[in-house]
Amino acid sequence: MCSYAYGIAAEGKEARRSLGAAGASSGGTHGARLRLAVMLGWACATTLAHAQGPRPADAAPALSPVVVTGTRTEKTLDETPIRTEVVDGAEIERTHARTLKQALEDVPGLQLTEVHGKSGYEVSLQGLTSDQVLVLIDGLPITASTGSTVDLSQYLLTEVDHIEVVKGATSAQYGSSAMGGVINVITRPIQPGFSGEAVLDVGSHGAQNPSGRSFDTASRHARVRLDGGSEKWRYRLTGDVLHGDGFAVDPLAWARQGDAARRGQLGGRLEWLPSASTRLWLDASRYREDDTQRFNYFAPPNDVPQSKDEAITRDRLTWGGLWRGEQGLRAEVKGVSERYASDSETYSNAFLQQSRQASQRTDHVTAQVDLPAWHRQLWQFGADLHRESLSQSADGTAELIGGQARRSSHELFAQNDILFNDTWELLLGLRGQRDSDFGVHFAPKASLRARLLDGPDWSSSLRASFGRGYRVPNLKERYFLFDHSSLGYMVIGNPNLKPESSNSFQLGAQVALKNHFSLDVNLFDNRVSDLIQVDEANAASVGGITHFTYQNIARARTRGLEALATWRARPGLDLRASYTYTQTRNLDTGIELTRRPRQSLRLGADWQAGAASTLSLRARYQGSELVDTTTGGRSPAWSTLDVVFNHKLGRATTAFAGVNNLFNRQRAFGDPNDFGPLAGRFIYVGIRHAFGTTP
Repeated sequence: MCSYAYGIAAEGKEARRSLGAAGASSGGTHGARLRLAVMLGWACATTLAHAQGPRPADAAPALSPVVVTGTRTEKTLDETPIRTEVVDGAEIERTHARTLKQALEDVPGLQLTEVHGKSGYEVSLQGLTSDQVLVLIDGLPITASTGSTVDLSQYLLTEVDHIEVVKGATSAQYGSSAMGGVINVITRPIQPGFSGEAVLDVGSHGAQNPSGRSFDTASRHARVRLDGGSEKWRYRLTGDVLHGDGFAVDPLAWARQGDAARRGQLGGRLEWLPSASTRLWLDASRYREDDTQRFNYFAPPNDVPQSKDEAITRDRLTWGGLWRGEQGLRAEVKGVSERYASDSETYSNAFLQQSRQASQRTDHVTAQVDLPAWHRQLWQFGADLHRESLSQSADGTAELIGGQARRSSHELFAQNDILFNDTWELLLGLRGQRDSDFGVHFAPKASLRARLLDGPDWSSSLRASFGRGYRVPNLKERYFLFDHSSLGYMVIGNPNLKPESSNSFQLGAQVALKNHFSLDVNLFDNRVSDLIQVDEANAASVGGITHFTYQNIARARTRGLEALATWRARPGLDLRASYTYTQTRNLDTGIELTRRPRQSLRLGADWQAGAASTLSLRARYQGSELVDTTTGGRSPAWSTLDVVFNHKLGRATTAFAGVNNLFNRQRAFGDPNDFGPLAGRFIYVGIRHAFGTTP
């Protein structure tokens, strides 16, 4: 299946081979029904393999995608020694993902959960939390919401080419916050000439529309992209607007289970190519979000209507330059300056209770040099400079210890890619970090890849990686005073926290029958020391208000297995299945970690029903997860099935329609342990038009 394949020219892979040759380079009835719902989608797709209808000719052989995140050097996916998943542009278009959260929903082993107390979603990888996963745009960091976790809903996909997901702390390219892995969004290159795209779609939550009318639109989305220029000057203009009215289980009641959000993103990029070997660029964007939450707070004997309005802005400016010399010499420098602001107001019975303002600033510069091949070795050196600050106040009073929090770091890294022969490759790396508050730390990395078979039909390889992870406490964990006294609690930062550290092991194997079938299996083991989390067991009550704080309270371990299989069942029918088993433990108590499901399953099918029509299915199953260590409460297993139909009206225009969560599986909102899907069934229709010409 080509759902996640990102095609490239075959010359890239041939050049790589030439370099090596030259010596230079839950078990009850309810759970059974859930599993049955998931398997139904897979069974339907398999049945299509025998359906009568037009049989398109075999597609051209899929070329292995080029990835850069694991090593910051262009490598084909089947040749990188770092475990990497790819979500390509075709998959994003096929499933009509509008936000980064939606684009990542089908990545094996990746879990998406709501950000606590806010509208949005965060990500965890291999049982490690969102604070331990680094999110990048073109290799540069994106500011985390309120200094903690990145909200994946706050990035719209107008200019995205593909997304790379690196699992584990096995790459020397990234420092703090990359213990669990890296998610790198790669924007599309600009070609000379003129081209662009416009998309318009609307959607409905049916009976859960806030209006109470099933046929109203509850979601409206539009985006446009214009690319153009000459061989020396190129430009891009983008705009993306996503307005959602939210949803409510009972539209006549006050509370909304889904928040209303108006999101908009504008961007512009200018590139100058003075020569064939040099590229300079400048990119600016602004993101704006207005969000409204409506909920009830039970103050015996009544429910009291509550609401929260939040306005968010992100102004991002990035720049860079790239120069390519002879025989593989390459130098690049790039940077980002980003401002993130959040203004929120909380109301009770329509009376203002609290006004909170937060402001963050992130500045980051990275540089690297790739040396020409030398004695079958490819050396790379680089440096990162990072600085960030966070300030926050409530009703004019600072909520941070000291008023404003700042940190900075200086990091150096070196990497050597040793090509012993056409079979064996060893990647060695070392990263040194000097933090303004935590001193110096070194993190070694090593990855080994062996190509065991590379015949005309079959291929196979082995991968093994080890990496030392390291994460300094973020500014929120150290200094933030999150006062929710109206709801009975507050969370207090701890300036005495120590950095987390980890050892990450990855062992994988892949076998493929070219263009027909592939199987990839990966074992992982992550061991974390000084794990930072809210210390619920030792919370104190002061004046009826529970005071929580962050502590280094545990040694933890996450380990498991990831398996991914793709199969071209027949011309025009591609199938995909992935399974992840995760076991977690707090090694101090022997209890499993909360909010980490033991099992997850992802199934996909793409059927070319005719010359102009494609039917796609995406099924997800997630096993139960521990929610409360005190009571042993667990969130039940759940499953969903998405269906989308695309039909080309011409060479450049595609009409589409889809249903997310076809079986309407939705959490029981009265059960505090149920963390199943937030939204029920969602139906949408839209149209996409590509225009312009390129040489």
